[in-house]
Amino acid sequence: MSWLERYVRPKIKALVGAKPEVPDNLWHKCDNCGQMIFHRDLVANHHVCQHCNHHMRLPAEQRLEMLFDDGEYDRAELPKTPLDPLKFRDRKRYSDRLKEAQSKQDTKTANKDAIIVAHGKMEGRAVVVAAFDFSFMGGSMGVAVGEGIVTAAHLAVFQQAPLIIIPATGGARMQEGILSLMQMPRTVIAVQEVKEAGLPFFVLLTDPTTGGVSASFAMLGDIHIAEPGAVIGFAGRRVIEQTVKETLPDGFQTAEYLLEHGMVDIVAPRTQIRPTIIRLISLLMDGKPVDMAEASSDKDAAEGDLDIPDSAESGPDKT
Repeated sequence: MSWLERYVRPKIKALVGAKPEVPDNLWHKCDNCGQMIFHRDLVANHHVCQHCNHHMRLPAEQRLEMLFDDGEYDRAELPKTPLDPLKFRDRKRYSDRLKEAQSKQDTKTANKDAIIVAHGKMEGRAVVVAAFDFSFMGGSMGVAVGEGIVTAAHLAVFQQAPLIIIPATGGARMQEGILSLMQMPRTVIAVQEVKEAGLPFFVLLTDPTTGGVSASFAMLGDIHIAEPGAVIGFAGRRVIEQTVKETLPDGFQTAEYLLEHGMVDIVAPRTQIRPTIIRLISLLMDGKPVDMAEASSDKDAAEGDLDIPDSAESGPDKT
């Protein structure tokens, strides 16, 4: 065997046959239209499909960066809660599920549970935001999430700042049983304290908002804003159809359907969320609108006037 066959040919085969290293998340497939989207284009478009305008689920950290001035905010420290109060186990221990969910988080912004409470400025005004993280056990609400809502409400009252809650959840966390259901009245009382302080309480309904969250604080906002196509409801469509023995209409439980039936005040595309909230805060706290072109550095948000319903100008209940 010649040196060409022994040395050169194997090296050429290895060079030609070597597969280039391509990141797994380089392309994303739209769940609605099936089009492939380059990851940089997806991030630049705030996780909205450029082909069909489908609003994909957005990580909580990126949503907070979109809302706050210059994307800067401070995270509030949340109280420590029991990790596994009921020693629950199904196919695996609940404590192991929590560790697995925590291990999937970014090490720089590791979340101990399914909620982030942040405070910062929106158009120079102090605002408190509680955002759910759907990637953490489906954004389910347990004791830790309940404590997060209570902490956000107390912080809003302390800073005399509007409270914004952004649910993205499948409902109560079954592994915590009755303790998770107790968070429903706790969160209702917490947001009521914000209203009694005369502060606006906004709920930004994202996909999905279901279960015990929608049956508690998520439907008690002064103004309800929803993203296009978001699924909002309590029980699932199949469960409701089996219960009432009827076929539900198309688009049932979507943001647009709820807007038509008076359950949602505004359906706004993702690029318009920040300027919409800024204008609503100005209306409710100052009694006057702001110039949207000046209120947002986002060029897309500055195009056109926003259609804010007259009911949005009535302000929060300060009784």
